[in-house]
Amino acid sequence: MTIKEAPVTRVVIVGNGMAGSRLVQELRARDPQRHLHITVIGAEPDPAYNRILLSSVLAGSLTAADVEMVSPSWYASEGVDLRLGVAVEHVDRVRQRVLTTAGEHIGYDRLVLATGSRAWVPPIEGLVDELGGGGLGPDVAVFRTLRDCRDILGRLSGVRRAVVLGGGLLGVEAARGLAGRGIEVEIVHPLDRLMERQLDKEASQVLMSTLRPLGVRVRLGAHARAYDEVAGQRVLVLDDGVRVAADVLVVACGVRPDVGLAREAKLAVEQAIVVDDQLASVSDPRIHAIGECAQHAGKVYGLVAPAWEQAVVLAEVITGGKTAYRGSPVVTRLKAADVDLAAMGEVNADADGARGVEVLRFADPARGRYQKIVIRNNRVAGAIMLGGAETVGTVTELFDRSGPVPADPRSLIFPVAGTPATADPARMSDDELVCRCNTVSAGNIRQVCADGAGTVADVALCTRATTGCGGCRDVVSALVDAASCTPSPPRHGAQDARRRAAARVEVPA
Repeated sequence: MTIKEAPVTRVVIVGNGMAGSRLVQELRARDPQRHLHITVIGAEPDPAYNRILLSSVLAGSLTAADVEMVSPSWYASEGVDLRLGVAVEHVDRVRQRVLTTAGEHIGYDRLVLATGSRAWVPPIEGLVDELGGGGLGPDVAVFRTLRDCRDILGRLSGVRRAVVLGGGLLGVEAARGLAGRGIEVEIVHPLDRLMERQLDKEASQVLMSTLRPLGVRVRLGAHARAYDEVAGQRVLVLDDGVRVAADVLVVACGVRPDVGLAREAKLAVEQAIVVDDQLASVSDPRIHAIGECAQHAGKVYGLVAPAWEQAVVLAEVITGGKTAYRGSPVVTRLKAADVDLAAMGEVNADADGARGVEVLRFADPARGRYQKIVIRNNRVAGAIMLGGAETVGTVTELFDRSGPVPADPRSLIFPVAGTPATADPARMSDDELVCRCNTVSAGNIRQVCADGAGTVADVALCTRATTGCGGCRDVVSALVDAASCTPSPPRHGAQDARRRAAARVEVPA
């Protein structure tokens, strides 16, 4: 269906998180005449916010206002019907309408499920208050949403020791955030390494040595049995009988796609909502899913960059474009103060000459550095870059684009003059990716600087660079300085700048 065939098309987006809010912006950028009537229904009462930065909110270095992404006033100015603090409880596929918890029926021509995922609480005694309505037990919290952050912060008065149950990405971020408040923190993790999906054992050891002086201890191979009160002290009881004191227990044991609404609507669900290359449900072409609740080609992406790539593709599809989603390379970044980590691809591969696999590795635990690059058939197939590696941008770009490695691949760990691996942003080629979260190249940034953008904030407004994980901020700042831009707002209006920037985004064919 195209805009010409249906001058007024009703699009209902369920979810106002990072995926849903990005989709709204992409749709409006392609629909300046506002042919689309867009309704956004968000169960959370807060405006769209950057979930990646929640550990900084927990640490106190950022406020809730600092992580806000799209304000309700923007929705109002763009003619978008935004409903916060309201959930959808039923999808009527026959009548093409949804029923909200406010008792309203809202019709749609296209329905987009961007419901994300929910924190998973393992069946451990004491985590859930069975007598109190099934909510979390005393002094137990999860770490997933802005509301969770507020809940945790509200419990910290007088707290000296906290335990984080789970040593994955969210667990490490939560632990670092709490330690930033001066609280003694211990991560209790059942497996043999931290962030087992992204790190090998050696990288995990280096990460642990990096966290220790920051106030975070780690207990690996530890299986929790109960959270209880013993002699007036809250403790996490382990299978071997060890008791770990904890004034507060933060559960960060992973997430599960929020697919309850999709199941109720009888859509195909496996790990998540099964979608095709147009990100439409294989059960109903009028219903789409993006982000953490979507499963494409057997994969569920739990990161922001793939969700935003999906939002770009779906905006094209809904507005009549001929495009398809082909999947996303996955790069995980740990967003925690004083810890610089990027991991991608085949991190556990070993060298195998018969299969064309070469592994480069450098470890300096005393300085918190560990670099491992897996090269398969002259391409970067995986990497772990821990500890402020100068070459992380180059390695990530080679992984993203499947480009050939330099003649001397050691330069990907130890940059030398004259190689592509350089820490000087001013020498980046125009097509080098600066902001992977938003697919913004050095050339895009130089162009908006030439158009009048004079600050990092101006560049963010025009291109969205720095608004994802924030890891590219220093490079963007250096590019702005190198461009010698006049420190003034862009010559084009903010709305115009967004639309011009969106028009430059390359959509996978």
